[in-house]
This record gives sequence, C-alpha cells and structure tokens, in this order.
Amino acid sequence: MSRSIGAHTADPCPRCRVEEVRIGIPSSARGRDAVGYRCDRCGHTWSRLLEDDLDVYDTVRVDLPEATIYGTVQQVEDDRVHVRDTDSGQTLWVDLWRVILY
Repeated sequence: MSRSIGAHTADPCPRCRVEEVRIGIPSSARGRDAVGYRCDRCGHTWSRLLEDDLDVYDTVRVDLPEATIYGTVQQVEDDRVHVRDTDSGQTLWVDLWRVILY
C-alpha cells in the first residue's frame, strides 16, 4: 500500500516491499509504452503499462519530480493529460507516462 512521504507518495517494491519514492522513467515493455521502476535497495526492476483508457473525470495520481498530486482528468491528448489538482483546484498539463489511474 502506498503512503505519503513529504510531498510525494511512496510505493513498495514488489520484491522486498520497501517503500520508496520512485518517479520512474518512460520505457517499452512487450512492444508497448510503459514506465520503468527500479528498487534502490534490492535492485529489482519492474514496469507498468501506460494508461490507455483515461476519460474525462477519472481520478488520477500524477508523480512529478517536485511532488505527487491527485486530481481529476479534464482532457486527454495523445501523450499528455490535463489534470485539475484536487487540493489546490489548479490545472496543469502533464506527460501521460506520469499519470496513474486511481
């Protein structure tokens, strides 16, 4: 289960279960666009496929370098998503690979 650490959300490693903030990097997995992650403790690597079925009003988590935000999808384009931050009400465009459907 994820938990808040400062301005970020930490996720557990699937292998060693150590919670850590991992922003991820764009990659490919099995011929599809994905986000790759690596555990600094045990070295395990894994990936998640990019969200390909986002709709307006979906609730999402966005992992940014400076913070993790939770919000609502306002608009979806090919490689970016317009999100309204639940806490501040501000909107921002983010890269699709940073978005996790919640």
